[in-house]
Amino acid sequence: MIGTIANTIAILVGSITGSFLKKGIKPRYQNALYNAMGLAAVALGINAVATHMPKSQYPVLFIGSLALGSLLGTKLNLERRFQGLINRYSKSNLAQGLTTGLLLYCIGTLSIVGPVMSALYGDHTYLYTNATLDLVTSTVLAGTYGIGMALAAPVLFLWQGSIYLLTCLAGPVISDALVTEISIVGGILIFCSGISILKIKEIKTLDLLPSLLVPPLFFVLKKVVECFL
Repeated sequence: MIGTIANTIAILVGSITGSFLKKGIKPRYQNALYNAMGLAAVALGINAVATHMPKSQYPVLFIGSLALGSLLGTKLNLERRFQGLINRYSKSNLAQGLTTGLLLYCIGTLSIVGPVMSALYGDHTYLYTNATLDLVTSTVLAGTYGIGMALAAPVLFLWQGSIYLLTCLAGPVISDALVTEISIVGGILIFCSGISILKIKEIKTLDLLPSLLVPPLFFVLKKVVECFL
């Protein structure tokens, strides 16, 4: 778990550092940071999809994932509920920042494979690398959205900690194929978040979040069917 702890601390340190920098940034420079984060999210999203799409063994799975996930997320009204919760304590658009941050921190090869490698082989390289990237990202995000970005740290800890414990108990249950499918869907969500930040089109990214559950469920059902055949 040491790699996950380091990753969590990196986000906390970055969020605190960025929040102090924000106090001295003029509004026009803050606007420049918004644009920079929007462009970065778009670029990272496109890169994730372009990198993993050629490796996909199920090229239409991401379409079904987005369709089913968006229906469930809209039914649960996740975006409005989350916005309402955050707006009780913050007048800024912190909810948008947290959505982007959580996607960048949690949905990526390093953040998914890292805990697996840590649990199986004691290799923390992936997580230390991810911690370094998240330190920079969290500093910029907190410089844009404020200290509230630190709320992403415990979520990351629970996410990576759950993968770590699951791997310790059940072995390498997260296959390369599953990581590929999750990364494709996650890349699209990161891209959508960037589009929203740039105000090109308002996309309720949180309502798409259940899409990330579809690939794991697909692989579980596939395994069950194979057991009966």
